[in-house]
Amino acid sequence: MKAVVALGANIGNPKEQMDLAIALLKESLEVTAVSSYYTTAPVGGPEQPDYLNAVCLAESDLPASELLALLHGVEKVLGRERIEHWGPRTIDLDLIQYGAILSYAEELLLPHPRAHERRFVLEPWAEIEPDALLLTHGKISELLAQLP
Repeated sequence: MKAVVALGANIGNPKEQMDLAIALLKESLEVTAVSSYYTTAPVGGPEQPDYLNAVCLAESDLPASELLALLHGVEKVLGRERIEHWGPRTIDLDLIQYGAILSYAEELLLPHPRAHERRFVLEPWAEIEPDALLLTHGKISELLAQLP
C-alpha cells in the first residue's frame, strides 16, 4: 500500500536529521519518491525556528498501526521528545495517508486531519505526485490553490 509521510525538523541540524530519517525509512520501507526540502514558518505553538519540510512516498505491507509505530521509532532514534504540543522538534514524521484507509481512532487518524490545511504538506506532495488525491478532501493541487 502507498504511504504518504510528511517530514519536518527545526532544531539541531534539520537537514541532517531529515536525511537520516529518510535513510532509516528506506531500511524498512520501499521509498519510491522524496520531495525537495522546503523551508516553512512554524504553524501554531510557541515561537520557534523555521522548519525544513518534505514528503516521501513509500510502499509497505505493514498494518497501519505498525507503520505508525515504525515512524515513531525513527523519531525516537533521532531524539524526538514530545514535550510541547506543536513545539520545536528534532524530527517529526506524520502519516498523512495510507492506501485507502480511513481511520478515526484516537491513536491514528487517517487521512491526517489537518493535511488539507497545510501548505508544508501539500506543496512537497504535489511536487512528487501532482495528480494525488487526499481522501475525503480531493485533489491536492486544488487544495493547494485554495490556501492563502
